Amino acid sequence: MIIDKETVEKVANLARLELAEDEKEAMIKDMSKILDFMAKLNEIDTSGVEPLVYMTNEVNVLREDVVKQTITTEEGLKNAPKHNEDYFLVAKVIDK
Repeated sequence: MIIDKETVEKVANLARLELAEDEKEAMIKDMSKILDFMAKLNEIDTSGVEPLVYMTNEVNVLREDVVKQTITTEEGLKNAPKHNEDYFLVAKVIDK
C-alpha cells in the first residue's frame, strides 16, 4: 500500500486531527515506515509457531476467600464526620 497525501488526510480526518502541510509530509514518511515494517514481519515463516494467548503458561494460584475480621456498622461509622444510622454522608458532587 502506498501512503500519499490523500491517505494521510483521510486518516487525520477519521482521527479528528488537524495537520499542517509539513506534518502531513512527516506522517507520510512515518506511516510508510510502519507499513514497510509490517511487510517485513509478514515475510517471517510462522507455520510451526502456536498462537500466543498468554505471556506465560502459569495458572493463577488463588486462595480461599475467608472472612478474618468483621466490624459492625456502628464501629465503621464511629469516626465518620457525618453519618446517619447506616451510611456515610458526603457532599453532593453531581448536579442534574
